[in-house]
Amino acid sequence: MNRSDFLKTSALATAGTLLLPQSPASAVPFIYHRPPQKFRVALIGSGWWGMNILRAAMQSGEVTVVALCDVDKAQVQRAQADVTKLSNERPKLYGDFRELLNAEKPDIAIVATPDHWHPLIAIAAMQTGAHVYVEKPISHTINEGKAMVRAARATGKVCQVGTHRRISPHNVSGMDFLRSGKAGKIGMVRAFVSYGGNEGKVTPDAEPPRDLDWDMWCGPAPLRAYNPTIHPRGFRQYLDYANGQLGDWGIHWLDQVLWWTDEKAPRKVYSTGGRAIRRDQTDAPDHQVATYEFEGFTAIWEHRLFAGNNAEKTMPNQAVGCYFYGTEGTFHMGWLDGWTFYPVDPKKPTIHQDAQLDKPDDQNIAGLWTNFTDSIRNNRTPVCDIEIGQRSTNMALLGMLSMKLGRSVAWDQTTQTILNDPEANALLSRPYRGSWQYPT
Repeated sequence: MNRSDFLKTSALATAGTLLLPQSPASAVPFIYHRPPQKFRVALIGSGWWGMNILRAAMQSGEVTVVALCDVDKAQVQRAQADVTKLSNERPKLYGDFRELLNAEKPDIAIVATPDHWHPLIAIAAMQTGAHVYVEKPISHTINEGKAMVRAARATGKVCQVGTHRRISPHNVSGMDFLRSGKAGKIGMVRAFVSYGGNEGKVTPDAEPPRDLDWDMWCGPAPLRAYNPTIHPRGFRQYLDYANGQLGDWGIHWLDQVLWWTDEKAPRKVYSTGGRAIRRDQTDAPDHQVATYEFEGFTAIWEHRLFAGNNAEKTMPNQAVGCYFYGTEGTFHMGWLDGWTFYPVDPKKPTIHQDAQLDKPDDQNIAGLWTNFTDSIRNNRTPVCDIEIGQRSTNMALLGMLSMKLGRSVAWDQTTQTILNDPEANALLSRPYRGSWQYPT
């Protein structure tokens, strides 16, 4: 998108609030409405997804980009050039988020780093006075998420999590359909992502690129040898820095389960999986099944990184979403294909709603951003509040924890601990490296 097209799109978003139409001389005179004061925004983590969020923020017409931060100088310089091309703004560049927060004191911080950095940066941003838009999953371990919720409540800052399907039109209408009872009583939900793949190949470790501060990239997580498959964009398959496919895709679809039910958490979790096919240097499971026992239903997550599921694909090359199994039929909540209800009664018609997704990435970040800034201005809880994001993140993290232990765990949502299991509770946090302090 060039600057001309970008500015036209931005203007469309705000034109209705800036001007009243011209009228005949005898009618009400023209009135100019001053636009709301712009938020000073800083992006921390300037890769592909961080820039997707920032572009949506810029298109809203209500932000000024004051700073960009990344440990990869080449990446952040490209981001700066992109911002300047779209807006004529030239944000300052930083390599350390602490320096940025102390020097710039932004109104809003977008945290779009790899997962293991989310807690420390988001908490520091809120403590220095910024509202926060943080990507999912909110944390690498469960106790980090608890600390993030505490920080948001203690500072009074709005903290929105990037689970943008909470604002997507077909997801919203699909939830209305399920809650109306038209699918009957739901006894089971199956969430899944099945992408094809093969055994892969080993990529040798290498010297970090000259412009990359690899020690800072690793931060509080273990310092391992640099591998070009980790950065950029490959970190999710390394368990030192993320939680695999369950921690990535699983957040979105397990969040759909929690959105639908009145229950806030499962009471028991069991997961198994492993690396049956993959033979590269990553260490996340290439397949996994997690079972979540709730009071009134059972939810199941499954994924594979091999043998793409052509039998269940609901669009070409895509088998993702949730099946809600009810007494009146089966409801599929999808992504690119919207939602579909298949009645038990063969005489009743199938019901379908298409997706309405923003281009070019088929997500709904713009709507989530608008909800975020509206919540800031009106002192409201956002649609993807940090506590909502924490619950969905916990679902994934509990699945990973159970798989590591090789047995089930009983979760107490009130205390946010695992019942009668010191070994499992020890995995709710992990040691931080060097001088970095685990948040409490």
